[in-house]
Amino acid sequence: MDDNQIVGLYWQRSEDAIPETERKYGAFCLSLARNLSDTREDAEECVNDTYYEAWTSMPEQKPENLRAWLGRVVRNIAVDRFRRNRAQKRDGRLDVLLSELDECVPDPSAGPENAAEAKEIGLAVDRWLRSLDEEDRRLFLRRYWYGDALNRLAEASGEDAARLAQRMFRLRKKLKAALEKEGIGL
Repeated sequence: MDDNQIVGLYWQRSEDAIPETERKYGAFCLSLARNLSDTREDAEECVNDTYYEAWTSMPEQKPENLRAWLGRVVRNIAVDRFRRNRAQKRDGRLDVLLSELDECVPDPSAGPENAAEAKEIGLAVDRWLRSLDEEDRRLFLRRYWYGDALNRLAEASGEDAARLAQRMFRLRKKLKAALEKEGIGL
């Protein structure tokens, strides 16, 4: 079933919408949630919450890319769950990713104008990502958006893990410099 048909099922409030979504995108959503969660149970709950979110808030307009839309939803749910659990656990996978980015991306939630600042930071990061070559952009997104482990990225790219860690460090430094050039500082 193609994406237009799946979205049509949501609009029709058909009971087949969620099973079809799960059939086509379930593995992708679970993989993404698993990368950002400490346990399989948390990841499965994030995926179930994603299906609920799709059911209750499928955009009136068809998402340009259903896979990307679902990925954004499951990622946001996993990050929110992480933040709720953060006070209890400080050693999760997402903690590692966020600590790596702490040195180059400011936390927009710290100030009162956080929504506008978050949007400005997001646009600046987007511009920076577009300036990268395809391989660096893909690696950065797989690491910091999809939460892939360095050893898995190294294996997929055929690069040594230590060398890849250095490459990611250089990319974070470039991001920090680009943000500072745009007047966005830590």
